Amino acid sequence: MRELTIVEALTAVENASALDPLIDRVAGVVDAVVRPRALKDLLHGVPAGHPLHPVLVLVPTGAWISSAVLDFVPGQEKASRALVGVGVLAVAPAALAGFVDWAASHEQQKRTGLVHSVANLVATGLYGASYLQRVRGKQASAKLLGLAGLGAVGLGGFIGGHLAYRQALGANHAEDVPHLVSPGWHAVTQLDALPEGELTGLELDGQPLVALRRGDEVDVLSSVCTHLSGPLSQGEVVLDAGRPGEACVSCPWHDSVFSMRTGQVVHGPATSPQPVFETRVVDGAVEVRLPNAG
Repeated sequence: MRELTIVEALTAVENASALDPLIDRVAGVVDAVVRPRALKDLLHGVPAGHPLHPVLVLVPTGAWISSAVLDFVPGQEKASRALVGVGVLAVAPAALAGFVDWAASHEQQKRTGLVHSVANLVATGLYGASYLQRVRGKQASAKLLGLAGLGAVGLGGFIGGHLAYRQALGANHAEDVPHLVSPGWHAVTQLDALPEGELTGLELDGQPLVALRRGDEVDVLSSVCTHLSGPLSQGEVVLDAGRPGEACVSCPWHDSVFSMRTGQVVHGPATSPQPVFETRVVDGAVEVRLPNAG
């Protein structure tokens, strides 16, 4: 079955480098406005374990869909107006979370995401105008504006689906690692071959790993960053990431930070933890095992 024309158009948008100068300016504004890292982590959804934006957009979308239904029910003008207003107010936190995720994405995702944000901004403008018309008592034009806004919301949602499922923005990019690694213990290197306190790239069943030796102990994670597949073995060791005495690794692509011991996210934009391998040293050989692998 042939893809829809809109999908072909979005594929073209992904490679539209002409959008990049505008994208750079908007991303610069986002980084300037949202500076505290704790706030960025919250907006990324680090405490929730997955992106926060898809949850927040339920509020304006749900309010506006409900308003559209009430617009066809006689005597529900006040209730419908209230829902439109709630939706407009709820756009701000949802948009802020979305822009924070967008600013830490690949260039192809940024291009699609820019179009996604434009569709949603148009929808917000239409619903804002619809609210004003409702206040003025002009119900017919208010309802038409609301329906137009709902159409823009639908378009924005379709593009958002393209971002999430076709371009995998917000997905866990290391989710398949346990299915690609053999179960049981595997020797991956010699202890003496690992430099003290430095990141080392290793491999198991074709899957890249990152190791950090501290004395006779070795911490090993999947080297595929859960955010957007960045190579953690090319990152940096972080010793002051808010966890005293615990070594962390930062991704070289978007600066996500993970605990080398537990794989947990210390700082976003990543929201999913890294697959963490159990380790042991047997006769000088470092052996690793991934729980629940295979």
